[in-house]
Amino acid sequence: MKNRRLDPSQLYKPCSTEELKFSSTEELDDIDITVGQERAIEAIKFGIHIQKNGYNIFAMAPAGTGKLNTVKLLVGHAASRQAIPSDWCYVNNFNQPAKPSAIKLLPGQGNYFKADMEQLIDELSVAIPAAFDGDEYRSRESEIESQSRQREINELSRLRDKAANAHVILIETPTGYAFSPADENNEIISPEQFNKFDKDKQHEIQKSIIDLQEDLAKLLKNFPAWRKEAKRKLQALNREVAELAVNHTIDELIEKYAKQEAILSYLNDVQKDIIEHVRDFLPRSEKMISFMELSQESNPFKRYQVNVMVDFSNTKTAPVIFEDHPNYSNLLGRIDHQAYMGSLVTDFTMIKPGALHKANGGYLILDARKLLIQPYSWETLKRTLQSHEIRIESLERALSLISTSSLEPEPIPLNVKVILVGEPLIYYLLSAYDPEFYNLFKVAADFDDSVSRENSSHDYARLLATIARRGKLRPLSQNAVARVIEHSSRMAGDAEKLLTHLATLKDLLTESDYWAEENGHNQIINGDVQQAIDNKTRRLDKIREKLYEHIDRGTVMIDTEGKVTGQINALSVLQLGEFSFGQPSRVTATTRLGTGKVVDIEREIELGGAIHSKGVLILSSFIAAKYARKTPFSIAASLVFEQSYGHVEGDSASLAELCAILSSIALVPLRQDIAITGSINQLGFVQPIGGVNEKIEGFFDVCAKKGLTGSQGVIIPATNIKHLMLRWDVVHAAQSGQFHIYAVATADDALELLTGLEAGIANEEGIYPLESFNGQVEAQLLQFTTIRKDFNSKADN
Repeated sequence: MKNRRLDPSQLYKPCSTEELKFSSTEELDDIDITVGQERAIEAIKFGIHIQKNGYNIFAMAPAGTGKLNTVKLLVGHAASRQAIPSDWCYVNNFNQPAKPSAIKLLPGQGNYFKADMEQLIDELSVAIPAAFDGDEYRSRESEIESQSRQREINELSRLRDKAANAHVILIETPTGYAFSPADENNEIISPEQFNKFDKDKQHEIQKSIIDLQEDLAKLLKNFPAWRKEAKRKLQALNREVAELAVNHTIDELIEKYAKQEAILSYLNDVQKDIIEHVRDFLPRSEKMISFMELSQESNPFKRYQVNVMVDFSNTKTAPVIFEDHPNYSNLLGRIDHQAYMGSLVTDFTMIKPGALHKANGGYLILDARKLLIQPYSWETLKRTLQSHEIRIESLERALSLISTSSLEPEPIPLNVKVILVGEPLIYYLLSAYDPEFYNLFKVAADFDDSVSRENSSHDYARLLATIARRGKLRPLSQNAVARVIEHSSRMAGDAEKLLTHLATLKDLLTESDYWAEENGHNQIINGDVQQAIDNKTRRLDKIREKLYEHIDRGTVMIDTEGKVTGQINALSVLQLGEFSFGQPSRVTATTRLGTGKVVDIEREIELGGAIHSKGVLILSSFIAAKYARKTPFSIAASLVFEQSYGHVEGDSASLAELCAILSSIALVPLRQDIAITGSINQLGFVQPIGGVNEKIEGFFDVCAKKGLTGSQGVIIPATNIKHLMLRWDVVHAAQSGQFHIYAVATADDALELLTGLEAGIANEEGIYPLESFNGQVEAQLLQFTTIRKDFNSKADN
């Protein structure tokens, strides 16, 4: 048999301090926190620089890998070389107030334009009243009014003279005008005097009065028309005076914004509206203000305000916006309301910008998970990117939950690069279930959670120095850096890799800094790092401790000495939050005469997962193909994880299950002082598994608690050797010969270690030597086949 025991030097890959050319990380320069992320960085740069529709970016990596900081860094660098985008504002649409108009301005002009409009209204608030309070205006106004009044007076005088010629007097009464007969002296005669006249005289007077009344009626009908004419003259005068006042003031703005057609068009509308509503600029006494006027508008000048949505006057680069709470309103913007006179009112000044407005012309960074959990945010983002415009609409109106009238702001053209950051699972789920996803996010930036350890020690030390400086932590000594690098390989689960999970590294350095302070050290040393590692394990290992205690007391039955047929110690890993540990499990197998079926008890009771069941089917196929190629496979076997009361998943125990079945068939006992892990394929080769360090340490802890004998150990796949970064106590036990690690490539290698027998090689006829393990398995299967034939023959007779 070959010696498959691993040398202690293979169990742990130390970091040589010769690679670290410094005594403290204070001597090292900072480094970008993107070590080992070349693929992701190239993808992000590609997505940033390609200016085509749909080439938005999805940066995928587990939380804590620093993808957000990397994205911000790269995007910020790209934004510094881009032109500053235009400002945008909303103004009143005087023709359709419910549809505010959007105006595009030169970068940084938004607040200046707003200030210019405020100054314009302030100046007109003084200039217009002054113009209407001038002597010229008062004189012309008086002239128009006096001409109108004089015309009425003249016409009434002519009618009065005509009446006097007919001996009739025109009398003004509180209710209007009346005619009364008069004598020769133009004195009003009484009814008694009138009755003394003869009939002809009376008829003549009555006829004259009737004619005069008709003339009066015609005259009075002309009064409203004359007054309207006078009013029109006054309005014309008011317009003329207002135009003179407004034009003189607004001409400066028109000249200032002459090259911007949208602003010129708006200023023309403002000019017309001010002239039409010039009364709003004139002082009114409280007695003149009616209740209706009060209820209509509290500030008549509000319609001339400018609502600046985006202003880049204080920025020198394209915008980079990270929206931490991407709900519907924060993303798209909203229209606020306020209570007024018992109702909710709104106008264009209450339109608020969203993240898309702020990032327009630049970059918008969003957390994919937060975006997806917000109602309608994902669909809104897709619709906005597809339409290339920002259309602000209340969620209630978008969902047709209300039908009341509201504002419909003019959409703003959108030009933005969106970068989503999230877990890889989110990316793959969206790719699979959202047909629109790939058309909008064509660039995937895949961050790696580890980097090759070869030739990376110096850069990794600079990374640690950068994290320590930014976190205001103590510098690390050379030995401390070496210990962090070694532990990083352990956390990566690979002696040839280094972990790039920045959050985990920061936590380790933070806790090490705490222990350095407790121990009175000016810098973090390797002892502080180890103390941080040990104390974190101590905080989290209560369940592991209880489980090992049950094993030590015999509650959970695990043998670490002797030999037993059909029984073996398999190894699994329990993951509890951020802490994982190895757990030995007893696997037993029974075999008997049968028809070639291997029963997986875990599967029968629905505690076994699909991958575990797959492993059982593979090992049963391997047994049949290896030992029963030319004869019926005449056994029945059953497998079970003893004292297992939860779900069993994975195929890392398939090698152990295979050995247990073959031991039961051959009636050859297996060593209980050796645990085993590894998966098997149909050709008998042992495949790598995960959590190899935790599994070895789990069985070591159980053996150490019961007492190391010097014969105990663990069998692992040979392909897992490169993953070994065991604890120092395990390595020391291996160095002293108290514990052993064996690496196997085939099932036969494992069986030789477990049984102490040669596995045996088949001859040209496919027959194994009888004294070999395989020969004993083959002999027992032939015996089962013979018994089965004899039994069938007797049954037929």
